[in-house]
Amino acid sequence: MTRKEMAAQISRRRIFGIISHPDAGKTTLTEKLLLHGGAIREAGTVKARKNAKFATSDWMEIEKQRGISVTSSVMQFEYEGKVISIMDTPGHNDFGEDTYRILTSVDSAVMVIDAAKGIEAQTKKLFAVCKMRGIPIFTFMNKLDREAKDPLELLSELEEVLGMPAAAATWPIGCGLNFQGVYNILRNEVYLYRERRTLKLGDLGVFGDELEEILTINNLKALREQIELLEGAGYPVDQELIAAGELTPVFFGSALADFGVTAFLEHFLEMSPAPGPRKLEGGGEVDPLDPNFSGFVFKIQANMNPAHRDRLAFFRICSGTYTHGMTVTLSRTGKPIKLAQSTQLMANERENVQTAYTGDIIGIYDTGNFQIGDTLCTTKEPIFFEPLPTFPPELFARVAPKDTMKAKQFQKGVAQLAQEGAIQVYHNEYNEVVIGAVGQLQFEVFQYRLENEYNAPLRMESLDYSVARWIKDPDMEAVKRAVDSRTMLVFDRFDRPLILFPNVFTLNFFTERFPAIKLVEATEI
Repeated sequence: MTRKEMAAQISRRRIFGIISHPDAGKTTLTEKLLLHGGAIREAGTVKARKNAKFATSDWMEIEKQRGISVTSSVMQFEYEGKVISIMDTPGHNDFGEDTYRILTSVDSAVMVIDAAKGIEAQTKKLFAVCKMRGIPIFTFMNKLDREAKDPLELLSELEEVLGMPAAAATWPIGCGLNFQGVYNILRNEVYLYRERRTLKLGDLGVFGDELEEILTINNLKALREQIELLEGAGYPVDQELIAAGELTPVFFGSALADFGVTAFLEHFLEMSPAPGPRKLEGGGEVDPLDPNFSGFVFKIQANMNPAHRDRLAFFRICSGTYTHGMTVTLSRTGKPIKLAQSTQLMANERENVQTAYTGDIIGIYDTGNFQIGDTLCTTKEPIFFEPLPTFPPELFARVAPKDTMKAKQFQKGVAQLAQEGAIQVYHNEYNEVVIGAVGQLQFEVFQYRLENEYNAPLRMESLDYSVARWIKDPDMEAVKRAVDSRTMLVFDRFDRPLILFPNVFTLNFFTERFPAIKLVEATEI
């Protein structure tokens, strides 16, 4: 493939993650985007009292039962000449680590905000990660068909709470029972909600007479006042600032009612970046037009098809072209690996892929070779991309199989879920299994999956620890003498020793008493 042909393929691609606080409508928006792209024929909804349909991106049984996303999904489709890969991520704080890893693989992010609630806690955290990485952020103010905050207040909140200037691309006309539509500022046209039709406006925009007989007096007055304020004091949509992650364009609508979604999608595809350079560990970067194939594993998922007990490594291509059966080098080991079977992803549905390009997300069947963060490449010297973020667990529990006859299934399930990054797994000197998590819901999902995917019911005993510190250059005899009933010595899956503490006070007391034992966080090892 020539450089020009490769550039054309790359320019068609858009890879983005959807982030939000739980229940802001993130998964519903994902469904509508897929519907517009022809990837699905009917949008499912999160499980209601009498509704047996579920969101396409929520493929795990526990997601269908709880009505929330507990794992990230990847969905690819084409729309108006663009190849779009959507990452639908868990909104729940307990699964933040999975979401943060997903955000290392995207080129932009869509932030979904409930217009009635404004910016919520989890939104702030995910926004901070995007901001730190300079990811362009597009904001979709959702649920305008319900009562909502004043739109000017929502824009001010973006700037005051998140520190991100916001430029209105579309604007709501009323809300709740008085919701009449959305004004597309960039195209000077109005989408009427109940009539489901588009009205093109003249040179005077909303100040002309086209809307006089269509909108209520109150809505038209408010719309004109708000647009006048935006024209005088608002930020214009600036493509350079958007690309630099320094300005967020804002769109309004209702994902559930599928209103305002088309305008958002079309403008997003115009404004969002194609795949760009990726940073390497220690400096430097990989050019997306480099003919050498490279990319990294950002997620591993077991049992996407429970009937086959399979494992998929989610892989982001950063340069070059994937071809079926190609041989690559696993940088961590230096060993060659043949990529004999790879798939394109649509939640848990797959389609074998023969060719894929920079920016594509493919699923590589994994027999236990891969770890999260692994680099695959065809360069002469192995390369390593920037390490993926890790988070210290704050909750711990001791687990064991209820039935000793199921010990083998238990050990396999624990090992595979640890490799996925779904849970942190340790063992103590008596070879008991200790698990660590960021949030309680991770424990519940861990238990559910062991019992339902591996047929290994377990006993779980909560442990009174909240702080973990690894031991640098350990003198194990000295460490064992220092550990007492208030602390616990365990080993991670790389057999690195660490000590669990009930709280920061106990940690500080330990470090003062045993200064020769150097304790560090996981990121410092």
